[in-house]
Amino acid sequence: MKKIILASNNKHKIEEIKAILKDFEVYSLNDINFYEDIQETGKTFEDNALIKAEAILNFAKNLEYDYILADDSGLCVDALNGEPGVFSARYSGDHNDEANRQKLLDRLKNKDNRFAQFVCCLCLMEKDGTYQFFVGKTDGKILREYMGDTSFGYDCLFFSKDLQKTFGQASSAEKNSVSHRARALEKLKEKLESKNKEQVD
Repeated sequence: MKKIILASNNKHKIEEIKAILKDFEVYSLNDINFYEDIQETGKTFEDNALIKAEAILNFAKNLEYDYILADDSGLCVDALNGEPGVFSARYSGDHNDEANRQKLLDRLKNKDNRFAQFVCCLCLMEKDGTYQFFVGKTDGKILREYMGDTSFGYDCLFFSKDLQKTFGQASSAEKNSVSHRARALEKLKEKLESKNKEQVD
């Protein structure tokens, strides 16, 4: 089975990626004893995903693996010119979901246009440093009050166009069927499967 090092320790993210990439062994940063704080200084999701992948590439020189997978994702709101974007996790200045949500609601207080997208950019890197990006998006709107589970990011405010409910109200299976990360992962999965087929042939 091919081994992927995932540049994350985010429990939700690891579960989602393992569920979709069932035919691969997926290792978190904890699994490889990587405890450094990677500074995400990029201006785009692609920049940050690449920064993370390169940090793991440098660290994992003596490890056995086939691919490194890094992602950056966030919420982009039309009326706020794409904010919070790459700053989604630290929109309020810290990794505090409640403070981030309140800042978003404050910024949208007098806005009628509530259209928003969750965007995910995956960077798949090979051992020689070559890489490819896979982008997934999912459309929705920002509600004026919370609906559903408030334990994860902006999910309780994001009303999904596909599901006709918030991500906070959706089951994991429902969310995984339409999420930005799931869509990026499906593109990635197709690429990996075609690579495996080429190698077998």
